[in-house]
Amino acid sequence: MKIPFIKMHGTGNDFIVVDTYSRADAAAVLATPDQCRSFAARFCDRRFGIGADQVLVLRNSLKADFRMDIFNADGSQVEMCGNGIRCFAKYVWDRGLSEKKVLDIETLAGTIRPERVGDLVRVDMGPPELDARKIPVALDGRVVNHPIELDGKSYRITCVSMGNPHAVIYVDDVDRFPVNEIGPKIEVLPLFPNRINVEFVQILSNREVRMRVWERGSGETLACGTGACATVVAGAARGVNERTATVHLRGGDLRIEWDASDTVFMTGPAAEVFEGLVELDDPNHLG
Repeated sequence: MKIPFIKMHGTGNDFIVVDTYSRADAAAVLATPDQCRSFAARFCDRRFGIGADQVLVLRNSLKADFRMDIFNADGSQVEMCGNGIRCFAKYVWDRGLSEKKVLDIETLAGTIRPERVGDLVRVDMGPPELDARKIPVALDGRVVNHPIELDGKSYRITCVSMGNPHAVIYVDDVDRFPVNEIGPKIEVLPLFPNRINVEFVQILSNREVRMRVWERGSGETLACGTGACATVVAGAARGVNERTATVHLRGGDLRIEWDASDTVFMTGPAAEVFEGLVELDDPNHLG
C-alpha cells in the first residue's frame, strides 16, 4: 500500500502532512493514535524515513472545519504546534479544501484560527496560560523568573502554556549556549509532569529577541511557533520586552502580538517542500 504525503516547513520546523480527510486509504492506515505514533517514529527518521520534526494528520472534525493531530518524531502526541498549524492551513487552502479566509481548526489545545494574510499566515493562538498548575508545573501561582538548580548551576525559568507547556530561560549568548546538553535535562525534570519545551532566549531590544528551542519529543528544532509566543509573553511578564515583538529563530522570523484582550497572534510563513508516497509493506504494523 502506498500512502501520499506532503513535506512542509514553517521557518525550518518541518512536517510530514498526511491527509486522512480526503484519502480513505490514509485514514485506514492512521486510524488510531498507536498507528500514528508508529508512523511518526518510523518516517520522521532523517536517515531511514522521510525526515521531519513532526507528523501532522489532517482529519474531519465534528465541531470545526478540520482537525489537526500532531505526533512528534519520537511518536508522542502533543497538543499544539504553531508552525505546524500554519503549514496545515496552507495545505488546506492550496488544495482547495476550503475557501474560508479564516479557518477553525480543532486541536487538543482547543480551536485555533489561522488567517491568510498575503503570503503569510496569521494565527489567533488564544490567551496564554500563566497559572502553574494549568501549564502544568508542580508549583503554585505564576512561575516568573523562578530559580532551578541543574548540575550545580542555577537557571531562572518563566513558564507559559500556549496549549502546550514552555519554560523560557534567558541567556547572554544564545548561539553559544549548550542547548542540546541542557535542554533535554530540563525537559524531564520532575517539576514538569508532562515534560516541557524549553526556550533559550537572548534579548536584543525591547522589540526583538533571538531564540533557540529544545522541543520535547523532537530535540532542538529550527523554530517553534508556540515557543515564540511563550517567549514574548514571558518577556512581557518579566518586563524585558514589549507585548509585540519579533522573534528571530534559526529557521526565520516570527512576529508575535499579545494584545490588550489577552489574545496572542503569531504571523509567519509556511512552505511546501515536496510531495511523495510512502510504501507500507504491512499497514497493520508500521513499526
